[in-house]
Amino acid sequence: MQFSMSRIAAVLSLRGRSARCSAHSVIPPFAYFFILIFFAACAHAVVVRGHVTDATGKPLAGARVQLVQAGSVVAVVYADDKGHYEIRYSEAGRFTLLGSEMSYLPAIGEDFYGGATDVIDRDVVLAKDTVRQEITVTATGIPTPVPQLTAPIADIAGELLGTRLGVVDEMRQQPGVFMAQSGGTGNVTSLFLRGGNSTANLVLVDGVPAGDVGGVFDFGTVSSTAISQIEVLRGPDSAMYGTDAGAGVISITTPRGISLKPQVNYSGEAGTLHTWRNEVSAGGTLRPLDYYGAFSRLDASNAVPLDRYHSTTAAMNVGYNINGNTQARVTVHNGDSVEGVPGPWDFDGVSQNNRQGDQDLYSGVTLENRYKGDWHNLVRYGLVRKREQENEFSSPALGQVVVIRGANGYTTTGQNQLYTGNNYDQASNRDQLYYQSDYSSSKHLIVLFGFRYDNERGVFNDYDPAFAYVSHQHVQRTNFEYNLQLQGSFFDRLYYSAGGAIEKNHLYGIAGTPRLGLSYIPVRPSRGFFHGTRLRANAATGVQEPTLSLEENGLYEQATAAQRAQYHLVPPGAERSRTYDFGIDQNIWNQTLVLKAGYFHNVFDHQLEGVNGTTLNSVFGFNVPQVYEAYINSLAFRAQGAEVEVEWQPKSHILVRGGWTNLSTRVVQSFTSDALSPAQNTNPNFPNILIGNLSPLIGARPFRRPPNTGYFAAQYTRSKFSVAFKGAMASRSDDSTYLGGNDVNFGNSLLLPNHDLDFGYVKLDVGATYALPHHLTVFTQIENLTNDQHIGPIGYPGLPLTVRAGLKLKLFGD
Repeated sequence: MQFSMSRIAAVLSLRGRSARCSAHSVIPPFAYFFILIFFAACAHAVVVRGHVTDATGKPLAGARVQLVQAGSVVAVVYADDKGHYEIRYSEAGRFTLLGSEMSYLPAIGEDFYGGATDVIDRDVVLAKDTVRQEITVTATGIPTPVPQLTAPIADIAGELLGTRLGVVDEMRQQPGVFMAQSGGTGNVTSLFLRGGNSTANLVLVDGVPAGDVGGVFDFGTVSSTAISQIEVLRGPDSAMYGTDAGAGVISITTPRGISLKPQVNYSGEAGTLHTWRNEVSAGGTLRPLDYYGAFSRLDASNAVPLDRYHSTTAAMNVGYNINGNTQARVTVHNGDSVEGVPGPWDFDGVSQNNRQGDQDLYSGVTLENRYKGDWHNLVRYGLVRKREQENEFSSPALGQVVVIRGANGYTTTGQNQLYTGNNYDQASNRDQLYYQSDYSSSKHLIVLFGFRYDNERGVFNDYDPAFAYVSHQHVQRTNFEYNLQLQGSFFDRLYYSAGGAIEKNHLYGIAGTPRLGLSYIPVRPSRGFFHGTRLRANAATGVQEPTLSLEENGLYEQATAAQRAQYHLVPPGAERSRTYDFGIDQNIWNQTLVLKAGYFHNVFDHQLEGVNGTTLNSVFGFNVPQVYEAYINSLAFRAQGAEVEVEWQPKSHILVRGGWTNLSTRVVQSFTSDALSPAQNTNPNFPNILIGNLSPLIGARPFRRPPNTGYFAAQYTRSKFSVAFKGAMASRSDDSTYLGGNDVNFGNSLLLPNHDLDFGYVKLDVGATYALPHHLTVFTQIENLTNDQHIGPIGYPGLPLTVRAGLKLKLFGD
């Protein structure tokens, strides 16, 4: 009978619950030989150690920790009275930790590689309501259990995207989120988070900023392919991420290989509106190497003529463990798409024959090391290459005679003059170097220092053949940022996070962004009614740099050198935001029924807006007669509201959740011609109603921010069958037809009153999967059960009821 040294080490680990490489002081002579063998094994053993705590950070004495390799438990130890554990095992390889304790659900950790002489620190976090270790780094840059966070954050697991084509509908299943999609699949989709502008959200793909210069990001072209997780941080976080994190942060993560054997997955589906998609992915591990790759192609005709969309998505995630504490990783996420741009069908009654192409590449190379478990260092090079083109092939000069109906009951009839010659090519490129060093002196204090360097380049070329007009804009910005973060906990009840950043922006100079958050647990989670209460408060600031277009059309760029000197003009300043929010998470019953509620108050000031030459002279004293309109930092608006979430899981296979957000927004300062002279936009059919054509009036709501949004989901999951019924709702919102001066007489008869112009909607979807033998799964997805096409902004009809069905096939793997 043969015994490997790994089995001996495992047996020794079991004895006394925490075996160590040590000997008793009194040893029989014949045992020295075996002790030498044991010490030889320990000298070449991977050591895995750490602490076992609950989600609040409380040590769990006596908790069991199992070391799993190749699907088998190879060692078991129990945590001591301080929650500390240590496992020694003689063979190198890939491992997973399983934690368990009688009062908690088992915890399954991420797999990791350990070399024969590595000492690896891995904490185990147990929870009463999930087997996943819910740990995030988005909010603070430091891995933190979600219950210890001071800022509100939502998590969208990649499994929820399994029957979706993109990410828009699942993002609607989050509080504070409003997605405005201008049409069908692939059409431009903007995120308005807690009332902020659509450009005020920093989007990260594997830690690399993915937006255009100035924060523009189109969610409509983001495929569900190769996404393992999406995190939505509600609130500014420029203290951690610098510019563009003015309203929130969206972090998208690419999956990594975890199976011991190569695993290949295929998914194919087809549906109404000539929709079809094929997707293949492959991943696995090979000792210190993990690898993952995916590719998909999507085609859809959509519901409006000349609106066909097709896209390809390719992704790669490769990691290599130099040793158990040092890892190198390369990620690549590329999306190419082409779509028709028919224009606002409800305004025109005819489709414009335009085409838009997008090529988006996001890549990162990361090297990180953890020294003795306490000191963590990370350096990442990020590369972003984005290009967009629009070409017009043929379009009529006038639309059809149409009746335009607003959700507010107002209607108008007429013809829209169509703009022709819309041909442009733009590029937005970024190279970023980020360094982070964080040190944990104790659970009371963790210090993080970060440095970020950005080199941004943008190009915009516009060509109008009808007028032989050519415009070329180019910008290059070099930005630096230093940030410092402190966080910790006391008594496993009180948590704090404080920090700030100083940014040297190429355009607007030096800007500081502080942040402070507190969280307190007066009642720990346990069985029974109202056992588990968490209070949180957060105050943060944000900054945002202008887009390429706003910079080029700013007052500084349009003024002459003499005018700049005379009026002491400077480039556009930072658009600023600040927020404070309070919240409570309350366990109602046994962690199966949980209520979350919060209040937020946002201020967005120094926002850029277009001010005409007359106002620049009469209000600001800038006599620049050659300027028709220029952008300056003069707009300010407020956004406050309440968020409520409820989650109920009566059985392990049943989950019901829902949420509601009430939002109150108001423009408090504006100097646009719409705001100062709204009478110029009067529709003769409504002579007593003031209308904003391109921007809202003072005291009104900013466009496309509905005062009420909500969502719900009911999921039933078994080993072979699952079904999910989901809904997203929004009330009516203010908007504009943007057709001032566009009727056949160059008048305003196509404008409608702004208030409640966009329709409210209820979008209902249902999806189901069924597992067959031989690793085959069939699925179907039915979307928009009510056939409501008023889901997007006015003028842009959404998709009707659609049905898709397909199959998924798993090959090889564990």
